[in-house]
Formats: sequence, structure tokens, C-alpha cells
Amino acid sequence: MVKQMKEKLIIGDDLGGTTTKLAVLKQTGEIINKWEIPTDVSSEGRNIICDIAKSINQKIVELDITNGDILGIGLGAPGPVNLENGVIYEAVNLGWQDKYPLQQLLEEATAISTIIDNDANCAALGEMWKGAGNGAKDLICITLGTGVGGGIIANGDIIHGINGAGGEIGHVTSVSVGGAPCNCGKTGCLETIASATGIVRLARGKLQNRQVDSKLHHSLIHKGKITAKDVFDAASEGDLIANDVVNEVAKYLGLALANVATIFNPEKIVLGGGVSKAGDTLLKPVKEYFEKFVFNRVAQSTKLTIATLGNDAGVVGAAWLVLKK
Repeated sequence: MVKQMKEKLIIGDDLGGTTTKLAVLKQTGEIINKWEIPTDVSSEGRNIICDIAKSINQKIVELDITNGDILGIGLGAPGPVNLENGVIYEAVNLGWQDKYPLQQLLEEATAISTIIDNDANCAALGEMWKGAGNGAKDLICITLGTGVGGGIIANGDIIHGINGAGGEIGHVTSVSVGGAPCNCGKTGCLETIASATGIVRLARGKLQNRQVDSKLHHSLIHKGKITAKDVFDAASEGDLIANDVVNEVAKYLGLALANVATIFNPEKIVLGGGVSKAGDTLLKPVKEYFEKFVFNRVAQSTKLTIATLGNDAGVVGAAWLVLKK
């Protein structure tokens, strides 16, 4: 009688500037166990790899498995990545300088084969495989969070470009030159408008410049701050200033997506990240501007939708990397 071999598992890792999301998955993409650890960015991020490796090793013991039961580790990192050698060119939010050997260090710390890609690329792959992409082979995924990330999938594979910067949609110049400064060093990037940070900046500016009563004034007075969620909540209730902010965000996001879609002609554009939780309050005006700006034939074939995997997109896409790459 031939002993049936046990299917090997995959570890997915979505490395963020505040938290690191990890999961153990089946090769079908089903998550068996998931957890988070804080990302320690002190001391130029020198503790990050050790913390991840320690957490993975603890989980392996907890699940009563061995390293030999793991097919590999897939990791999404916040920065441009060289897929061939697992070097991350830079990760400003983590404190890592140019050409950080992320894959090599994690393999040495865990003794498990590892593959690295950009975090937004992993989110795009996750949505393609198990989320809103629903198997679409030509897809653009935009993550709207503290910043704006992007992943472009053509014929079922991520476009990386010559040095890992392919798909950086957050840094297309979406407004006139001389717009708000971006962390990348440019001005007028889409990220300065369509990220949670950009939305709050727009709202604060409009509150200062317009003497109109707004629910956002009350948020600022009672909480001492405004969040992107506050803006969308107020907009859904008909607040004039909040609606002005949402309209401006939708216009520039719709324009950027129209330009990218006209080049790549995707089947789907998926909006993910925390800002996308606004749902139709954001999606409806973005669709209207997208259809206004995009090439007509692309408008007929491209569907805009909200991501469905939420915080799991990155770890699922990282697992796809292990399977396919």
C-alpha cells in the first residue's frame, strides 16, 4: 500500500509599516490560520526579519508541523523589488536602504525557501486568484490606504518593469505640476489626492477656505482630527464640503485609472485598501469620471469593482507567488 503524501502548506506574509500580516494557507489558497505581529521599524528596521522568523517558527510548533511541511514563504514588501534575487531596492517606511537582501535574510532565518514581491503586486495577485478579479487575466488593482499602491496584471502575470517599479500608479502625476508634495520627492502624485492622507489634507484645506457649516467641523472639534472615513460618512449624508472632497478625489482617481486602462485595456480594475471601504460613495463617482476620460472601447470592456479579500489579499497573493514562481 502506497502511503499518501501530505500536501505541503504555504506561508504568506504581508509586510507593512505598522503591522505584519501572516497566514498559513493550503495550495488551493484557503487560509488555515492567520495572525499579525507589530512591525518594529526602530534601528533602521534591523529587528524585522528576526521578528518574522521567530513568529513563523512559533506558529510551526503551534500547528504541530515541521519546516519540511512548508512549500515556501511568499512575502509582499512595501517597495520596488527585484523578483529574481529577492532584493528590495528601498523601503523608506521600514528604514531599509538601497538593495536590502530581504529574501536571503529571511531564508537564512527560517531555513525555508522564500520569494519576495511588492506588496501591492501581491494584493493584485490575491484579488485575481481568489477575490474580485475572479480569475481575470488582465487586471489592475489599486490599494488606497495611507498611500496609493498599484499592481498591473497582463495575461495572468504581474508587470514589474526593468527595475521593479512597474505599476506604481500612486506616483503618476495626476494633477498639475506643482501640486502637493509627495513622500517620493515629486509633487502632484495621485497619492497626494486619493490616499487616506491626501483625503484628510483636502478636507482640512476646504474647511479653512470655505465658511460653510460642515459635519467635518464637528469631527475636528470633538475628536481633534478628521479621518478619511469621516469624510465619506459625511458625504453619504449630503455634507457639502465632504461631497466636494469626494468629487475631487474621484475626478483625479478616475482620470488616472482611465489613462492606465487606456494603455493596458484590462478586464477589471479593483479598488482595495482601507479607503475602498467607502464602497459606492467612492466607486460611483469614480466610475462616472472614468467613463468620461477613458477611450470608448476600453469603457465598453473594463469593469470597476471593490476588492473582496480585504486584509487577506496580500497574504493570498504572496502564497500564489510560491505556487507559480
